[in-house]
Amino acid sequence: MSDALEEKIKNAPEVPGVYLMKDKNGKVLYVGKAAHLRNRVKAYWGGTDQRYMVPFLISRIHDVEFIVTGTEKEALILENNLIKEYRPRYNVIFRDDKTYFSIRVDTKVPFPRFQLVRRPKDDGARYFGPYPSSASAKETLRYIQTIFPLRTCGDRELRFRGRPCLEYDIKRCVAPCVGRIDMQSYQRLVRDSLTFLEGREKVLIGELHARMNAAAEQLHFEEAAVLRDRIAAIENTLEKQRVVSASFKDRDVFGVYREGDLVQVCAIHVRKGKIVGKKNFPLLKMRGQSSEILSSLLKQYYDGEVSIPDELIIPEAIEDKEVVEDWLSERRGKAVTVVIPKRGERGEILRIAESNAGSVFRSERRVADTEETLTLLARALRLMNFPSRIECFDISNVGGKYAVGSMVTFLDGRPWKSGYRRFRIKTVEGADDYAMMYEVLKRRYTGQEGIPELVVVDGGRGHLGVAMAVTHELGMKNVDLIALAKGTGAGRSGLGTQDRVYLQGRKNPVYLSRWPEVLFLLQRVRDEAHRFAVTYHRKVKERKDFQSVLDTIPGIGGHRKKRLLTAFGDLRKLAAATVDDLRNVGGIGSKMAEKIYAFFRGQAGETR
Repeated sequence: MSDALEEKIKNAPEVPGVYLMKDKNGKVLYVGKAAHLRNRVKAYWGGTDQRYMVPFLISRIHDVEFIVTGTEKEALILENNLIKEYRPRYNVIFRDDKTYFSIRVDTKVPFPRFQLVRRPKDDGARYFGPYPSSASAKETLRYIQTIFPLRTCGDRELRFRGRPCLEYDIKRCVAPCVGRIDMQSYQRLVRDSLTFLEGREKVLIGELHARMNAAAEQLHFEEAAVLRDRIAAIENTLEKQRVVSASFKDRDVFGVYREGDLVQVCAIHVRKGKIVGKKNFPLLKMRGQSSEILSSLLKQYYDGEVSIPDELIIPEAIEDKEVVEDWLSERRGKAVTVVIPKRGERGEILRIAESNAGSVFRSERRVADTEETLTLLARALRLMNFPSRIECFDISNVGGKYAVGSMVTFLDGRPWKSGYRRFRIKTVEGADDYAMMYEVLKRRYTGQEGIPELVVVDGGRGHLGVAMAVTHELGMKNVDLIALAKGTGAGRSGLGTQDRVYLQGRKNPVYLSRWPEVLFLLQRVRDEAHRFAVTYHRKVKERKDFQSVLDTIPGIGGHRKKRLLTAFGDLRKLAAATVDDLRNVGGIGSKMAEKIYAFFRGQAGETR
């Protein structure tokens, strides 16, 4: 330890706060909180902190920064924010930064519908959730749509639709757009769905039974049959939900399973005594104590938009239990307790969560060696850096038309969708892949933050040369560059069928058949960039084709093109539209609708 650092620690504040440990370049290595900053930081060098990572951490520390707070709870909140901002190497980071889905029902409109939203607003609508995963939210929505077939179309389609859509035919919508259900009956269906989403299924079943019997007595057998089927579907749902608690407390139960450095956490969500879902957290590689992992997980998970229950059940005590309880209670507006059970009902639920964590661990074990694969990648290609962040670029065009570029980002060997980017080619005319790649790379890295350790371009030696030119021009140093080219299938040696990697300063390509896991990872990155580029290319082409066809119809100007594009979205839907569908688009009118309809029917006749 340097004299300056020793002096700084000796004079550290003796109050609650947060400390940021930095390396010689000023990069934050670790963020921690403490009730007494001086005592906590001294423990790192005093031998009392026995965590595995401490010797590695203190060997790299060149500076410590202190931020004083009023209370330990304020320190916890600040610590959370700083971890999200800096993502320090030695902190436990759960890469689960997405927001969660809620189901929205706007009861103020005449014909409400179910909507999946990520960010609830204070707009007077009813929100249910957020759900523990996007999959569970979508599955819930699909299920309730079959029981309560509210409309699925947007407000514009509701106003202008002239005939029922496919959703009506498959009994997932009651078609209020064309008057197949009256307002009163539709509103009753909405109230039933809200009762179901509120968890008052037994109340709802009682009401439905009464209405079914009344309909049967009045000889409305078709209505009675619909209600009978709805009751059966709800009762089937109740049977599938496993009752695990006689208590009606809402609980989140965290099970932990670990083998060596690999740790899997699974949360079971219990609502009103029943298991309603689970959340599998990303597999973590860390030699720290499970209590430290749990503490970090709770703070990061509940700092998002998830609902906080009455009780959290965890397998072992955490150091800052009281502070976490106080913080969660404040966020929720009601008391929250953290419980470490040994036996009884809570212990049984905890064992279910731990069993699920073990099951998830075994299924995910095959991808658990990602860090070893990245290490092998760095060794096989003699990279300067450990490739924690990989960015891959691809170009998609047809003869230079509708040219686009894509960039995908992989963090620690896994796709990171927030780091994806797509580019419309602006400066290149004609089919010049090299110039397009130059434009995309230049736009990405000019004045941009978050430079990756490894840049991959889809292509051969020429594409690598373009990447090298851009990085040299922009003064990007210590960035590894490679080009990944697909096998051509030619050549007697069999090498022509293999993907090959081109490196800086090396004439011949590298073949990775000796390192199949490395090759598979790079192929995944390259294929994802290709998929992302092709998807965007098709979207651009579809919109351009749509507009170019409309340009050939006399009387269609920019304003009408925009209206038609907004109403129908793509050329196929426009070509299949009826005169009534076209007439309902604002600004089109009867004569223009007939002209557009006749134009596409004429095209169909020419095709035949």
